[in-house]
Amino acid sequence: MTRLHDLRQSGALRLVLPQTHRPDAEAILVNTAGGITGGDQFSLSLKVQTGAALSITTQAAERAYRAQSGEIARVTTDVSVQDGASLNWLPQELILFERCALRRRLNVELAQHARLLMVESVVFGRAAMREVLRDVSFQDRIRITRDGRPLYINGMDLHGDAAAHLARAAVGNGAGAMAGVVMVGPRAQNHLKAVRALLPETAGASMLADDVLVIRQLAADGFELRRILVPILELLSNNTLPTSWRL
Repeated sequence: MTRLHDLRQSGALRLVLPQTHRPDAEAILVNTAGGITGGDQFSLSLKVQTGAALSITTQAAERAYRAQSGEIARVTTDVSVQDGASLNWLPQELILFERCALRRRLNVELAQHARLLMVESVVFGRAAMREVLRDVSFQDRIRITRDGRPLYINGMDLHGDAAAHLARAAVGNGAGAMAGVVMVGPRAQNHLKAVRALLPETAGASMLADDVLVIRQLAADGFELRRILVPILELLSNNTLPTSWRL
């Protein structure tokens, strides 16, 4: 059974541990501030110890709100997954609002025999509210390493008129949301054919290594993105997807 060893928290970021009837543990990240705005500083340091199994999600979609001139919000997450341990990193979507300013970093260090399922998704304004992003500053970096060697490195810089950038065929072809999924584990390759059968034309899946599966997806909006992601994540998580991800 996976259990909490140590927890220290302060500020607006909280970790809630619901009771489950499975041997793995589940944790929910809660931002009690209700969103992120310029000048905010959030940091999370997490270690999944040998043999442990943990799924982490968020209470709701995170929101990057309008920032004051010259202010930048920063969110930094450092994760260590030790040998024989597994982590499902499954936060809900990040929604960008007009005039947001955010720098985000996710660093995941895996031991040689650690397993990972990660999803990171971004929604560019709320379609139901007819929001159009004309002035944003968003920088995102994801780095996954194993024993210090890079497995997956992804970066995005979006500044200024996001709607115009995303309208370009070589960038987003008019997409209003995007997601990246990474699975690291000995059975990753076994899922490739089934995953590809679930993907629309605006998504693709490939193997970066024998045990590293990567999915990239574009969608018209956040609802369409989740409609496609949920069955994929259910498959890759062996039907242990947190309730907060259900449609």
